[in-house]
Amino acid sequence: MVIVFWDPPGCCMGTKMSCGAHANPDKEPLMAEDQQIGEREAIFQIEVYLFAKNTMEVMCSYLRISGFQGIRDVDVSYYFWYCSPKQGLLTENNNLLAEKVEQLMEWSSRRSIFRMNGDKFRKFIKAPPRNYSMIVMFTALQPQRQCSVCRQANEEYQILANSWRYSSAFCNKLFFSMVDYDEGTDVFQQLNMNSAPTFMHFPPKGRPKRADTFDLQRIGFAAEQLAKWIADRTDVHIRVFRPPNYSGTIALALLVSLVGGLLYLRRNNLEFIYNKTGWAMVSLCIVFAMTSGQMWNHIRGPPYAHKNPHNGQVSYIHGSSQAQFVAESHIILVLNAAITMGMVLLNEAATSKGDVGKRRIICLVGLGLVVFFFSFLLSIFRSKYHGYPYSFLIK
Repeated sequence: MVIVFWDPPGCCMGTKMSCGAHANPDKEPLMAEDQQIGEREAIFQIEVYLFAKNTMEVMCSYLRISGFQGIRDVDVSYYFWYCSPKQGLLTENNNLLAEKVEQLMEWSSRRSIFRMNGDKFRKFIKAPPRNYSMIVMFTALQPQRQCSVCRQANEEYQILANSWRYSSAFCNKLFFSMVDYDEGTDVFQQLNMNSAPTFMHFPPKGRPKRADTFDLQRIGFAAEQLAKWIADRTDVHIRVFRPPNYSGTIALALLVSLVGGLLYLRRNNLEFIYNKTGWAMVSLCIVFAMTSGQMWNHIRGPPYAHKNPHNGQVSYIHGSSQAQFVAESHIILVLNAAITMGMVLLNEAATSKGDVGKRRIICLVGLGLVVFFFSFLLSIFRSKYHGYPYSFLIK
């Protein structure tokens, strides 16, 4: 058996090794022969490089090789060291990455979301090396920007970041940050970003893809929806914990108290419970709320309206059939209520037995309400479902 220790060509003499290769001033391989095998000598020099973007890992192992011609059994003790100029680059990258992760962990220990300016964005997000994912919210929270949607999205983003920061699964593979327009205008220009708020995921390797930008207009910015999107992009699952909100409980308690007090005061005369008109009004209110999309708003959490950052124009109607604004649902509710009122007046004019002139006026008012507000409702439908061919009075 032949055991060989070899000093690779070009290796620096300053490398500290425990083998005897550097003890030979003539740089000749040191060989130890076994009396049982003398057929041939075996010299094995194995170099394994694993490149992961700008970082490299050197894998060293002991190899046992059997079955070569003329050799019954060869044990090769493999010693490998990397002495090229790239060794310094590898160490420098590893040190730089360790410093960046340590700094991010320190910031995360103080705040679940840390703010970034242009320099920090380029250092911790754009510049390699990086082995962590970064979720960035691009926003405009300064009062002079008058971005109410940004403030609402920031609240949901804070809930999500806190849920991750205080969860048992928290690690250094995912961080949350924020770039405000007034603090990082150059970042907005670099990314050609002209709207806020916007959520982006910057992966550990490569550039962000299209799916790494959160579709806020279609999905909304609820913390649960953001967590689902992050799970799809990073395989990190965040369980959202919302702070306790007792406003609903208090409102329900007040409502129960009000109804209970009213029933107690009218305990001797409860005929109003059987009033059909009262129950009809309650039913209509529920129907109007549901058909206007209030439940969709509650689930998706869309913004109230959208303000164009270039010209300042505010849009209350979403241009897509897959989404809506909160203001849009309020508009639809009012239109449905006006059409219903018109139908009620038409029915009243047809069934009542009062003065003919009065009935004629009621009929005309009801007809006007139905025609005008139904035309308005149809025009909104046309603006959302592009290509719909029909219209009435209002286009």
